[in-house]
Amino acid sequence: MNQILLYSSFFIALFSFILCFYASVRVGQFIKASRGLDWDAIANITGDLATTKKTIQTLNNRLNGMHSPKLADQELMLQLMNRTPNTQTNGKMTNIGG
Repeated sequence: MNQILLYSSFFIALFSFILCFYASVRVGQFIKASRGLDWDAIANITGDLATTKKTIQTLNNRLNGMHSPKLADQELMLQLMNRTPNTQTNGKMTNIGG
């Protein structure tokens, strides 16, 4: 049992060291890539990303609207006619409402 714990802790420590090294390399690449940017360029990039995100959301909403179920016009008219209450008094048909 002691051997299993020893080897498993060693492999976990080795794996975490590899992940730490990978993260430090990625941070170094990011720093090198963004070294020449000034605040105006960063603001422009942020604005462009926000505009792109809004455009994608609008497109997704339009696409989702195309696939939503729609009732046929005839079904809507039948439902509207069924909702209008018609009452008969003394053999006369009277419409109640508008």
